[in-house]
Amino acid sequence: MRLCRFDDNRLGVVDEDKVMDVTEVLHGLPPPGLADPFFAALGTLRPRIEALARDAAPLPLSAVRLGSPVLRPGKIVAAPVNYLAHLEEATRSAEIHHGVLINEIRRAGVFLKAPSSLIGPCDAVRQRFLDRRTDHEVELAVVIGRTARSLSPGEALSHVAGYCIGLDITLRGPEERSFRKSIDTYTVLGPWLVTADEFGAPTDVGLKLDVGGEPRQSANTRDLILSVADLIAFASSFYTLHPGDVILTGTPEGVGPIRPGDVMNASIERIGAMSVRVEAA
Repeated sequence: MRLCRFDDNRLGVVDEDKVMDVTEVLHGLPPPGLADPFFAALGTLRPRIEALARDAAPLPLSAVRLGSPVLRPGKIVAAPVNYLAHLEEATRSAEIHHGVLINEIRRAGVFLKAPSSLIGPCDAVRQRFLDRRTDHEVELAVVIGRTARSLSPGEALSHVAGYCIGLDITLRGPEERSFRKSIDTYTVLGPWLVTADEFGAPTDVGLKLDVGGEPRQSANTRDLILSVADLIAFASSFYTLHPGDVILTGTPEGVGPIRPGDVMNASIERIGAMSVRVEAA
């Protein structure tokens, strides 16, 4: 199943080029706390979602405005250097490392991004600090569906609600990662969430990004240093993961600068594609 948020915070099921409005299923859910009540209840709500989708009048996908499929994650957990080739390019390039020691993920650990940085694919990345380099980073994003703490890798994937495309926009500089990456609009999720059962194993999934048609990044999740399951387990050994939390699994090599006027085209197998504009703040 493919679930999207669209227009004025409506919930939809995506079927090829159509959207079925199933917002009614959200009625009566408690307000969000540490956990997103929709993702916490997704397994229970699914039969009702499927029934509403069957009866809904389809809307053209091209006629709706897609938002982030996750509205208010309690936390966004990000993996800093989780592809070996990206670790090598970051170590080589002073424009990326700025004199700061770059460690691979087992030493660097994960970091948190501010939930206030989150937007959807129809919003624009509003670039600040135009005198400094700002880079695109395409990543497979994981959305947690069950409360998780101290998981083993073998348990991890059963706690996933689904997957979407993530863009981790990065201001280069010497400051801490979470500071430079938490600027408003610097986390993009979309175009929808593919539920874990439909997506399947996240171990051999291609991802790509181009800017205005110029290829920049192309890789496969089989090249991750920590697999998706290992990364979830690693994060859960430090943080309790709640339904609706997002994990960005790391970006591959090929990161590069963006400027106002650019359009980033990102795609991930089994999810789809999205185009995101860059504007000046």
